[in-house]
Amino acid sequence: MVELNTSAKSHQNLILEAQRSQANRAELIDRIARLAQGDGSVQYKQGLFLISCSAPTQPLHVIHAPAFCVVAQGSKEVLLGNDRYRYDSAHYLLSTVELPTVNQVIEASHREPYLGLRLEFDPSLITAVMMESKFSLPRSETEARAITVSRLDGGLLDAVVRLVRLLDQPAEYDFLAPLTIREIVYWLLVGKQGKRLCHLAVVAGNAHRIAKAVELIRQNFDQPLKIDSVARDLGMSASSFHHHFKAVTSMSPLQFQKQIRLQEARRLMLGEDLDAFTAGNRVGYEDASHFSREYKRLFGEPPLRDVDRLRESLS
Repeated sequence: MVELNTSAKSHQNLILEAQRSQANRAELIDRIARLAQGDGSVQYKQGLFLISCSAPTQPLHVIHAPAFCVVAQGSKEVLLGNDRYRYDSAHYLLSTVELPTVNQVIEASHREPYLGLRLEFDPSLITAVMMESKFSLPRSETEARAITVSRLDGGLLDAVVRLVRLLDQPAEYDFLAPLTIREIVYWLLVGKQGKRLCHLAVVAGNAHRIAKAVELIRQNFDQPLKIDSVARDLGMSASSFHHHFKAVTSMSPLQFQKQIRLQEARRLMLGEDLDAFTAGNRVGYEDASHFSREYKRLFGEPPLRDVDRLRESLS
């Protein structure tokens, strides 16, 4: 009888948890739909963005900042190197290093628009929560991609809903939101992807070294990349640096630099009205034909044709 009662209570708890999650998802949809108000991304508070899209999008090349991303409705795909990550209302995406990616909304319509949330983290917050919760990083560090998708459990979803709910309470937001964000960080740390989140914290190990390398390459993307020199500065051999860099970013250091260069050249042509030769030269290409070939390989069209198409789509 005791075993039957325990089993019945366990089953009842599962039902209640499923009902609670369903109610939270419905509330998250309603709140983001009301707050987002039309297609696009809106930054409501420092580091907190709400996104709405009424139709599937074309692949968009972006620099993906370290963030925790949740989908309330619809689905999205992120391409990092040759790896594809698709997530929906049952999953979250966690990115721990600033990387060039290709993003695309897969499921969206006027009736049921894509609705999402992005929360960018301050690395010092991750470190603080790790210390206060006595979270211990395993001594041996296994390889881990800088982007991953995992199931969104009930506790994490509940914290996300409470954070969005606070947007309707400006007077309470400044005091309560930091506590809720710390709770989100805690659930991530103790969850399946806790080790990846530690990439954002100031810890020893290869993940931290690769994060430093990413920043060095981003800051000096227009300069020749000397692998031996970067590896030496990080206290690694060239082969070890190359191996660990690709393990985290899914790209070689040279591929990473190339994407950064080409995305910056695209921005210069579109935003500052530079011609292809000047933009290519500005980001480190000395040969115009080489620049044009690599640009077409990444974006699908030669520089001027691609920029003209982008301008037409924005007009």
